[in-house]
This record gives sequence, structure tokens and C-alpha cells, in this order.
Amino acid sequence: MKSHAKRILILTTGWTFILLGVVGLVLPFLQGVLFILIGLIILSSQYVWARVLLSKLRKRFPKISRVADGSAAKATTFLKRLSRHHE
Repeated sequence: MKSHAKRILILTTGWTFILLGVVGLVLPFLQGVLFILIGLIILSSQYVWARVLLSKLRKRFPKISRVADGSAAKATTFLKRLSRHHE
């Protein structure tokens, strides 16, 4: 996958998860915090502010850190499958 297309895919996916997370904070059937964490994990590969925010969250909330690690693994697997599909 070309780097520009990959970057657009990562940004679109990350911001989509952030948006779903914000909506999920209001709606009871969506896991808002989880979607926001997934979005931050995805965006942390592109934005320093997302990496810094994740680092602060990991220090302050160790339990969330474990959830974030699991989410990161799932997001990485998803992005790898998606990029192989588009090659």
C-alpha cells in the first residue's frame, strides 16, 4: 500500500473510532471509552499529542493501560488485514 494512502486510511480509521467514542459517551449501547482508546492508539502512530495522552492515561489508569494494550493488538491485526486486502 502506498504510504500516502496508508496514512489516509490510518487517519480516517482513527478519527472514526474517536467520533464513535464520543457518541458512545452519550449512547448507552456503545462503549465510548473503548472506542476513544482504540482511536487514540491508531492515531498515536501519526500524532505526538495522541502518544503523550496515551502515556499519561497509562500512568494514571493502569487497568485502562491493559485494555489499551489489548485494543492495540486488535487494531494492529485489523489494519494489517485491511492493508493486505487492498494490495
